[in-house]
Amino acid sequence: MEDKFKVGDIVLSIAGRDSGKHYVVVETAENFVFICDGDLHKTDKPKKKKVKHVKATCCTSEYVAAKLAEGAKVTNTELRRAVQEFEEMNGQS
Repeated sequence: MEDKFKVGDIVLSIAGRDSGKHYVVVETAENFVFICDGDLHKTDKPKKKKVKHVKATCCTSEYVAAKLAEGAKVTNTELRRAVQEFEEMNGQS
């Protein structure tokens, strides 16, 4: 099931008090994803969420994925920008 999401994917939270918000997957584990938005959940403390509580958006932040793949640190600003660009591209605020 963890193969459904990969690092850099932009996901929508569908459960919990953060439902309706978009996040970037920064790490995957069995049945869990670790997500950040650069605002509420920063890179130094990602949110651990069950896979069944997030929905794939079929979009990936290639920049964030490439940076994490090479082991570089992703900044909160870069994560905020990735989420913001996705929301603007899809007509959401």
